[in-house]
Amino acid sequence: MSVSSGHGRGLPVHRHLSRTRALRVAPGLRKDALVGALQYYDAQVDDARFVTSLVRTAARYGAHVANRARVVGFLREGARVVGARVHDLEQGGEFEVRARQVVNASGVWTDETQALIGERGQFHVRASKGIHLVVPRDRIHSSTGLILRTEKSVLFVIPWGRHWIIGTTDTGWDLDKAHPAASSADIDYLLEHVNEVLAVPLTRDDVEGVYAGLRPLLAGESDATSKLSREHTVAHPVPGLVVVAGGKYTTYRVMAKDAVDEAVHALDRRVGPCVTEDVPLAGAVGYNALWNARARMAKRTGLHVARVEHLLNRYGALTEEVLELVATDSSLGEPLAAAEDYLRAEVVYAASHEGARHLDDVLTRRTRISIETFDRGTRGAREVAELMAPVLGWGPEQIDKEVEHYEKRVEAERESQRQPDDLTADAARLGAPDIVPL
Repeated sequence: MSVSSGHGRGLPVHRHLSRTRALRVAPGLRKDALVGALQYYDAQVDDARFVTSLVRTAARYGAHVANRARVVGFLREGARVVGARVHDLEQGGEFEVRARQVVNASGVWTDETQALIGERGQFHVRASKGIHLVVPRDRIHSSTGLILRTEKSVLFVIPWGRHWIIGTTDTGWDLDKAHPAASSADIDYLLEHVNEVLAVPLTRDDVEGVYAGLRPLLAGESDATSKLSREHTVAHPVPGLVVVAGGKYTTYRVMAKDAVDEAVHALDRRVGPCVTEDVPLAGAVGYNALWNARARMAKRTGLHVARVEHLLNRYGALTEEVLELVATDSSLGEPLAAAEDYLRAEVVYAASHEGARHLDDVLTRRTRISIETFDRGTRGAREVAELMAPVLGWGPEQIDKEVEHYEKRVEAERESQRQPDDLTADAARLGAPDIVPL
């Protein structure tokens, strides 16, 4: 596809492997688990960091970004939508945002946000839950990832730094959408299927982290979420409001083009053609040159070259901004005591440059400490909170509150993962409500 679109080959071509050659690259597989293999190359993305980079890129082009701001209603002038009412979750209170066109891109919440205009939506979105397990890299003896078919989904074993990510499930979810919960049945399903092909089976004790997410699928005739559309659609249900629903990360630029083109079509002025296909994200420009110079960067900063590679893989050319913090305060060049894969500077940078407002923003999204350590980030929670405090103006009371909230969140997640089904898992997860600032 890359070649046919004129972008070059990009990745090495796939190859067929005999069973002997397949076991050579993945010796951790049972010999009777395969007759051969097809090996191909793919890319991977940290979804939360991707969204952060996308938001920062938009801000560079003039977007005004509001974090922890919830739309609670639309502004109307007759039949036309002319803006939105927004609740400030940080400071409290509501404010109005007015616009010539409003784009509603709210994913699994599409049905709820369509209902705010008081009219029946043009389409229905169902949430499909996918859960993943994270295990240490040494638990599976393989130099390559794996992809297997199950009766209900596709099972991936994906290399992720010093870990493997094992997923995913594909089941309907109609409970709390802000915090989808993984049940004991979900975890057993993944372990059972991956163990069918592993020479040394995994157990619950091997699992460092568990996480769950929701896919926004366009509802159709089928009850099975695995058969619903992964495509997207755009509609103009009422004047002034464009809705884009469905879709996935890999097609987000096409989704954006379609949604904005629809909004622009209703404006009474000329707008240039869409150029999203050629706009690099923040940190992309200059990345290749810095990667080539990583040994010199390591020598200049006193960091090990592997550490510089870690930063370049996470921040791209914006790594220089992280290293500026280290140059100002050398203690920020030290790793976190309970999560040595990450530098202290990365925590400060998350709060100062990446919009992190609370402890769980850093531990679960700006970094992946919550799923990459057996303690789920609780041992390092106070150190991280104390690093964030000067940037966000926290006093001792707020630090204590952030740590206490995070510990309760982890315990609620662990309890949900001990429950037999979605209903009981959801109830357990809701035992730790979202943090509210002092």
